[in-house]
Amino acid sequence: MPADPGRPITTNIPQRMDRLPWARWHWLVVGALGITWLLDGLEVSIVAALGPMLTHPDTLHLTQSEVGLTASAYLAGSVLGALVFSYLTDRQGRKKWFMITLALYLTATVLTAFSWDLISFMFFRFLTGAGIGGEYAAINSAIDELIPARNRGHTDLAINGTWWLGSAAGALMMLLLLNPEIFPESIGWRLCFVLGAVLGVAIIIVRRFIPESPRWLMTHGRVPEAEAIVSQIERSVAQDRGISLSDPPGTITVHARPHATIATVARELFQSYPRRTVLGIGLMVTQSFMYNAVSFTYPLLLTKYYAVPTADIGLYILPFALGNFLGPLLLGRLFDTVGRKPMISFTYGIAGILLGLTGYLFWTGSLTLSTHMLLWSSIFFFASAGASAAYLTVSEVFPMEIRAMAIAFFFIVAQGAGVAAPWLYGMLIETSATSVFYGYLVGGGMMLVGAAIELWLGVNAEGQSLEQLAPPLSARTSTEVG
Repeated sequence: MPADPGRPITTNIPQRMDRLPWARWHWLVVGALGITWLLDGLEVSIVAALGPMLTHPDTLHLTQSEVGLTASAYLAGSVLGALVFSYLTDRQGRKKWFMITLALYLTATVLTAFSWDLISFMFFRFLTGAGIGGEYAAINSAIDELIPARNRGHTDLAINGTWWLGSAAGALMMLLLLNPEIFPESIGWRLCFVLGAVLGVAIIIVRRFIPESPRWLMTHGRVPEAEAIVSQIERSVAQDRGISLSDPPGTITVHARPHATIATVARELFQSYPRRTVLGIGLMVTQSFMYNAVSFTYPLLLTKYYAVPTADIGLYILPFALGNFLGPLLLGRLFDTVGRKPMISFTYGIAGILLGLTGYLFWTGSLTLSTHMLLWSSIFFFASAGASAAYLTVSEVFPMEIRAMAIAFFFIVAQGAGVAAPWLYGMLIETSATSVFYGYLVGGGMMLVGAAIELWLGVNAEGQSLEQLAPPLSARTSTEVG
């Protein structure tokens, strides 16, 4: 039962969670919750690779710009899902909603396989996006609250990088399912969605073993329940590591308080933490525009300018996905050691410069398919690490009680800024190489803007507990301005 709103409670739950050594329990959290990014990567790569095939008469017979429009429907659904489900996640807890949003994603993905025209395909893609948008808010909140502070940076980056493992898995599926010698065109594209959903079914079972966030319970006055969960986690970690845990340093005093509202979120973002809000908007908008523009239209460019057969597109997605996955994995620890600010600004900056250079070389006809692939892999090696760190930033620098809604706010702003990018870049690809060059210049320029914003407003969050970065609303005695 929640505590008496007027009675302060002193606890050491955050300190107990942050002092835990890494153990198999943390791997369970990473596997069960981090799958969200992999599933989204699978979704996006499947639809991107399917784009050229969906223009064929034996499938949905869409135009290239309509293919971009279906991607925009997915992004619009993710925006609405993030808005609705983040509110429910902050109000009712992390666990309930990371179960429901995954179920929505799986159901909508299967329904997509039965689409019969443009409108039905867009509708089911919209629902799929809603599930993924809700997952982002619930999952990023839970992961940050369950992972020790010293591991939070590189763990989040590695998890976010698994988006590209999903992309690679989708590419491999394409090689089989889009091969007309194995499956007819009218069937193969539908099987892509069915098999994509099957990959996520087992995760629902695994997620049942992930507890509610003790930090969320603590800030909602349910301290005894939170302490019971932490004790169980401690026993599991101690047994796994064969050690006795050290005493946690310090305590925190909280007061049970009413649920945060939209007005609470607005006050915290724009009055208490305005600089961090500008930082989050800048990082999320700039990376989202570039990624949405390039990722969703990548196969269209391959087929139009390099004459890559539709059935072979998966082969060319693999090196692109590999570069994106290796960036967060190999650079991740530097965000916890060198620091957030220098690493985010560096990765954004170098990605922007390389993207502009690639656009110029493409425009002048200096690139072959192989050199274009090599440059893209290099660009997104850095861009992926930076973009993952942007998601980490907006999830760790705001108070506990509004974390999911804050994540959703920035996600919505980013997707809103980039929602038309797939359609726009689809039209640029249809037009000319010159138009593609201008599009690349815009994307690269936006990444350079993101780098400048990080240098100006970046937060040195490495190694700090969530409560140090932003005191919970329930722990405040007066308004604190960040």
